[in-house]
Amino acid sequence: MLISSSAALWFAPFVLPICFYVCFTDMRGLKIYNYTVVVLFLVFALVGLIALPLDAYMWRYMHLVVVLVAGIALNAGGAMGAGDAKFAAAAAPFIHVGDLRFLLALFAANLLAAFVTHRIGKLSPLRRLAPDWHSWQSGKRFPMGLALGGTLAIYLIMGIFFGR
Repeated sequence: MLISSSAALWFAPFVLPICFYVCFTDMRGLKIYNYTVVVLFLVFALVGLIALPLDAYMWRYMHLVVVLVAGIALNAGGAMGAGDAKFAAAAAPFIHVGDLRFLLALFAANLLAAFVTHRIGKLSPLRRLAPDWHSWQSGKRFPMGLALGGTLAIYLIMGIFFGR
């Protein structure tokens, strides 16, 4: 992995609670709140100044722009929710561009695992622990925040241990 271990270590304590909150709120209400996305962005804006060299820090904002434009296009086509697109854009600056191929494979695996786990949970007695969650009755809709938040969390945790 090309993310530095020190950068991942700086980001993780602030980002992991946000990722878990996104997973929870998206499963509970099929919604990723704007304030969560803003807080994630502010974490990068503040902690990134410490965790990254200035040139890398500035270039990472381009990641946000590119992912936001792609997310808007996917949202317009009905392939992704607006909250998912905004969260992905706010998460993009945390990713080292050299890790993109790894991140896409990680996201694909995490998406599949999250989907299967969600569907099994929906049909199992575990559903009684949270019977009023909207994601259980959402039909074909899936709480993508579960996969997006999980992917960012796993990426940063792996970056701590396997980063350069």
